[in-house]
Amino acid sequence: MIFVFKFPDIGEGIHEGKILEWHVRKGQTVNEGDSLVRVETDKVVADIPAPRTGVIRALFGKAGQVIHVGDVLAELEVEGQGDEIEIARGKPAPSRPHVEQVEEKGFGVVGQTEVAHDDAFLPATGEGIEEAGRVAHGEPQKVLASPVARKMAKDLGVDLRALSGSGPGGRVMKEDVQRAARSPKATAPATRRDAPVTTESAPSRVEYEELSQIRKTIIARMVQSKFTAPHLTAHEEVEVSALVALRRDLKAALAERGVALSYLPFVIRAVALSLQAHPKLNCRLDLDHNRVVYQRFFNVGIAVDTPDGLIVPVIRDAEQRSIAELAEIVADYAARARARKLSLDEIRGGTFSLTNYGSLAGTFGVPIINYPEVAILGVGRIMEKPVVRNGHIVPGHVLPLSLSADHRIVDGGDVSRFLLDLMKRLANPVTMLLE
Repeated sequence: MIFVFKFPDIGEGIHEGKILEWHVRKGQTVNEGDSLVRVETDKVVADIPAPRTGVIRALFGKAGQVIHVGDVLAELEVEGQGDEIEIARGKPAPSRPHVEQVEEKGFGVVGQTEVAHDDAFLPATGEGIEEAGRVAHGEPQKVLASPVARKMAKDLGVDLRALSGSGPGGRVMKEDVQRAARSPKATAPATRRDAPVTTESAPSRVEYEELSQIRKTIIARMVQSKFTAPHLTAHEEVEVSALVALRRDLKAALAERGVALSYLPFVIRAVALSLQAHPKLNCRLDLDHNRVVYQRFFNVGIAVDTPDGLIVPVIRDAEQRSIAELAEIVADYAARARARKLSLDEIRGGTFSLTNYGSLAGTFGVPIINYPEVAILGVGRIMEKPVVRNGHIVPGHVLPLSLSADHRIVDGGDVSRFLLDLMKRLANPVTMLLE
């Protein structure tokens, strides 16, 4: 029997994904639960498991290709009897009166499959089919419905929980959704007994905003970073009264050139110079070739807060830039990032990132690594505090720092030594002007 496996609905509103790599090839025997293909979606990177044991007859889609929920991924030859199915090859599928969609469970995703058989496919024990409205072990209610019906219900605003499915096992079919769409009372979501009663004229208490592409990318990158790189974060404070005074002295001169001088250019230069002596924090892991790649260039990314989300433009060869030049670049990048006018080259190729959450409010944080980089520095808000100087308590200015690193390659000692060099430069910033 030929078993046609489609790209499954893995939940969370994901409708499409990009094939990253196939784990199998044509003619290979796979067992139920074996990984077939790695797919990248707007939210996660997931391995899609084989729903049945069998032999791969055909694979559909190449690495880099975008596929949608319901697209055919593979054909498997499995045990059983039934008509072969010709599908997803540019030809119409032959008539087959008994083709059912079955939800395969137990492997972390819910897959939609088509099975050709002489009789309608319904497990005798009910295994693999969850009754509509059932809540077990505190799990949220799930309604048995085909992917087409789910998509149609979403588009038409129909609440699936209010429907009685006419399909096998009580499955909600598209015809049920179409019928319910003509009945207004079926489109309202079920009301909890303890929920407040509202009238139809009451204003909506929720608001929806579609995720932008940049937010989808941020989500994907943050998930990739946190689930790939084990984060090690160290916090430090450095007394920067000399930096405060130096910025005050230079600020007026640069203002005459139309450049607004913040503390960020000093931090960028201190980071770039310190990285030269600590190559582990400027490297990247190449696990495919079992090696570490030490990058002898220092491209510092700066996180810019925009209405659409964080964008990280990259200052190339930052160690070669003067404070005045860095100030000009930072101002230019920030303005063009908020206007979405940065080029692709200006937001890629970074080797180390810096996020300045202290520009608004915040002292310490746990910044997330901009993967595949191995380290990121978080800069807090400079605060006036009592400090000990020459045995006396005097007022001073303190800058909080938070450094996150990929603990697979960067150890605590590496982090501490880098922070010590960085703090020396920030505490005595005149030395940076001479380097």
